[in-house]
Amino acid sequence: MNTRHLIELYFYMGFTYDEIAMILSIKHNMTISVRHLKRKLHELNLIRRKGYSDLDTVLSFIEYQLTTSGQMHGYRWMYQKCLLYGLKVKKEDITLMLRMLDPQGVKLRQRRCLRRRQYFSKGPNYCWHIDSYDKLKPYGLCINGCTGGYSRKLIWLRAGRSNSDPKVIAKYCLDAVEEYGGCPTFMRGYMGTVNVRVAAMQKFL
Repeated sequence: MNTRHLIELYFYMGFTYDEIAMILSIKHNMTISVRHLKRKLHELNLIRRKGYSDLDTVLSFIEYQLTTSGQMHGYRWMYQKCLLYGLKVKKEDITLMLRMLDPQGVKLRQRRCLRRRQYFSKGPNYCWHIDSYDKLKPYGLCINGCTGGYSRKLIWLRAGRSNSDPKVIAKYCLDAVEEYGGCPTFMRGYMGTVNVRVAAMQKFL
């Protein structure tokens, strides 16, 4: 790495100006004054802004995500997960952290190669998966289904006039809960308005 990339790296890792200058001197044999460092950071438009989450906390969160379900996420989806977790961070920070923590994954995503994941479920009815099939929508057939993550059992498979109405999908879910006498610990589906009522019911139940 050249001086510019090293300065960016240590800046995003949360080191202070004095610490960055010291690391460059000791570890990389690059002598640079704090004043010159600040000028370099200004040229790179790297400024400490108030109101953002601690970068160490963000780094730990991303590192954990990369060991679990987030290992296939690009910077856009990882950014959304940070926001959902309550972390305020810049997209540029996420991009650099992913390059540092998961360089192989970044290269695979750039080449659009898939890295297969392993799926685990703790037991029956632990997680239900919801999805819709829209290919037959032009013919008036809107299909929505749900399956159990552990047993692969078909919880419901319905065809109706709409699978984009949140109330319709919520009714399918309520019927299944009534039929099976309970609800799963988790419901998994894509992030869209169609699943907002199911998400609200799951939180309530």
